[in-house]
Amino acid sequence: MGSLFRSEEVCLAQLFLQSASAYSCISELGERGLLEFRDLNPKVSPFQRRFVGEVRRCEEMEKTFTFLQQELRSAGRALGPCPEIPRAPLAREALRVQEQSEQLAQELREVSRNHASLRGRLRDLRQYLHVLREGQRFTSLPVGGPRGSGVVKGRLGSCGVRVGGDLWGSSAVPTPLPCLCSFVAGVIHPWRVTAFERLLWRACRGYLVASFVEMPEPMEDPATGESITWVIFLISYWGQQIGQKIRKISDCFHCQVYPYPESEAGREDTISGLHSQIQDLSVVLEETEQYLAQVLDKVALALPTWRVQVQKMKAIYLILNQCSFDVTEKCLIAEVWCPVQDLTQVQDALRQGSYQSGSSVECFVQRIPTSESPPTLIRTNKFTAGFQSIVDAYGVASYQEVNPAPYAIITFPFIFAIMFGDVGHGLLMFLFALWMVLYEDSPRLRQGTNEIWLTFFEGRYLILLMGAFSIYTGFIYNECFSKATVIFPSAWSVATMANYSSWSSAYLATHSSLTLDPNVTGVFRGPYPFGIDPIWSLATNHLNFLNSFKMKMSVVLGIVHMGFGVVLGVFNHVHFQQRHRLVLEFLPEMIFLLALFGYLVFLIFYKWVKFSAANSLVAPSILIHFIDMFLFTSNDENLPLYQGQVPLQKVLVVLALASVPVLLLGTPLYLWCRQRTPRTVRLGGLAVGEQEPLLEGQEAGNSINTTKEDVESGGHSPGTKHLDFAEVFMHQAIHTIEYCLGCISNTASYLRLWALSLAHAQLSEVLWTMVMRNGFVGLSYLGGVVLVPVFAAFAVLTVAILLVMEGLSAFLHALRLHW
Repeated sequence: MGSLFRSEEVCLAQLFLQSASAYSCISELGERGLLEFRDLNPKVSPFQRRFVGEVRRCEEMEKTFTFLQQELRSAGRALGPCPEIPRAPLAREALRVQEQSEQLAQELREVSRNHASLRGRLRDLRQYLHVLREGQRFTSLPVGGPRGSGVVKGRLGSCGVRVGGDLWGSSAVPTPLPCLCSFVAGVIHPWRVTAFERLLWRACRGYLVASFVEMPEPMEDPATGESITWVIFLISYWGQQIGQKIRKISDCFHCQVYPYPESEAGREDTISGLHSQIQDLSVVLEETEQYLAQVLDKVALALPTWRVQVQKMKAIYLILNQCSFDVTEKCLIAEVWCPVQDLTQVQDALRQGSYQSGSSVECFVQRIPTSESPPTLIRTNKFTAGFQSIVDAYGVASYQEVNPAPYAIITFPFIFAIMFGDVGHGLLMFLFALWMVLYEDSPRLRQGTNEIWLTFFEGRYLILLMGAFSIYTGFIYNECFSKATVIFPSAWSVATMANYSSWSSAYLATHSSLTLDPNVTGVFRGPYPFGIDPIWSLATNHLNFLNSFKMKMSVVLGIVHMGFGVVLGVFNHVHFQQRHRLVLEFLPEMIFLLALFGYLVFLIFYKWVKFSAANSLVAPSILIHFIDMFLFTSNDENLPLYQGQVPLQKVLVVLALASVPVLLLGTPLYLWCRQRTPRTVRLGGLAVGEQEPLLEGQEAGNSINTTKEDVESGGHSPGTKHLDFAEVFMHQAIHTIEYCLGCISNTASYLRLWALSLAHAQLSEVLWTMVMRNGFVGLSYLGGVVLVPVFAAFAVLTVAILLVMEGLSAFLHALRLHW
């Protein structure tokens, strides 16, 4: 709890590493994750540092790994997680990883190139085969078709352009085309057919016959990799010049042109040869794909481990680039921030690294004094990590300041539950989180790729507590899917009221609502044992009652929450020995908060205690009293709650106003006066120059000593730092304005607890009334059948609207109130 309540004590230390064992020592320290290294070469370019060659080699290997991963992704395979966490490789092992990865990459490039070449060749052969088949059908058609077939007569009377209609569906008697014509055949992208056909007509002036038909099967586009249905074209023409024009136009439209034999026998021989080539090429392609799959299996097996190893190796060399060499260049010196309690572990890690490298000289660590503020280190576990992330998202506490995360473990789910209070909804949320907690070690849950799911999984303990607290507040509100539950008998007696008022059958028939008077003896038998009485769910004024209750509860909890936050500052003032802030900051802040809003809480409780149902009609308004308090007036129509109320309220307002200048000027003036009269600081009986050992069990040659004052104060020696009075005053002015305005605005902000709780209850009631209640209309078997889809719709809407949307809204508002 000490580390969670306040950040770890961190010191600045130096590591003395032998050049031969530096790599192993940094690797061992990295596996333990104990240190934060400082850059001792800030003015040296990254390209001029000692180990830049090794870093570049790691980057080259990472490029190779990226290529391998892309090949896996293009093959439709996902790269799995690393089965175990490997250590950083040694120099010989790193060289082996580099050689094997480059060999695999080269092999994969060659196989992929051959595979792509074979697929392209097979695609061309199939396209050629379809071109010849469709061309045979075309060349057997007559030159001129029936009317309306779309054949336009050419100038020579024996040729034309087919512009529409059924190309192969002519009912004319087949007549072979004249033997003097030549052919251009190929395939074209379907998007370019219209422009291609129009340009052919205009460029060749109609001295051709062009036919277009879709390919029977879709094939891959080599440019985009998409599967499209190509269009086959066959153009017959007369004349060498026209043929040259057609070929040039085909090249401009990126058409794939194939040789087209002019004789029937030549086409039959070509088709037969294509069948044989396609069959042989399919066998070769299948074997190539099998070999490619084997190579990809090797990559998928080795790549996760290699990536982790190279990442660690690169991190080690980046750390070594931050170190500096001594004058002999045989020893590396590093400066690190280290938790004080982990210094012995650091020394053990250095000893282990020196042993693994076979160095005869042992590396060591020594603590050094510093005037810089150490970084903040707060240790977390799987339960507290989610709550610490909520706090750190707003801002990380300064070194050794109080950490608010332990208190947020309770306050955050509770404030969320106030807005989300419902037993049924809270139970669903609790069970969902409990399932994630029970199966948190499952690889299937941990290794998901969906970012939203990973967010839910990381916050499983937070969701678990939010669900548990929502169940609790749901019992307080007595709401379960918007319906009240009768756990205990109601404290209101309708029979007693009926006997007292002598309600007749005629009276009950003419009055849709009945009034229960708590002043009648026996009608109200005392408070409900736990939560709100279920009879309020049947009352017509239940919203007025719940709104009044939740509004006052929100104000009370909000002011208590703000006051608790101010009280936490006391621990910081005492820890940093800034006792003047207790009088000049904490005391004025508490006076301002309690004199105004603490008094409002007192009025709420006082009115609850003093006025009951018997004298509720004469109860004064707290709101009017609070307004009159600031106006220094009194209202004769609004009776005082107690004797001497008006003078007391004036005194409280004066105290609140008087605390503002104290808060604004107190700390700056005190620091200014203290700077003018410096004094010698002595701590714990030790003078400034006295020293004491810092590491237990270390020899004198392996550590240094520093002043105890510098260690305990984090390097800040009082009285040695120059004070900028203008900066201090500006900072205090901002703090004063922010605090005074924040007390007012934040108190109003806590009313969102009431607003969102009301919205959640009303949405629950609307869903039940508009959806679920319709399933209980029929009492026959048909009603049971109708209930199934109605309940399914109710369940889906409940999860989507009330659990997800309303839950996210309540979470964000709870986050805002904590920030």
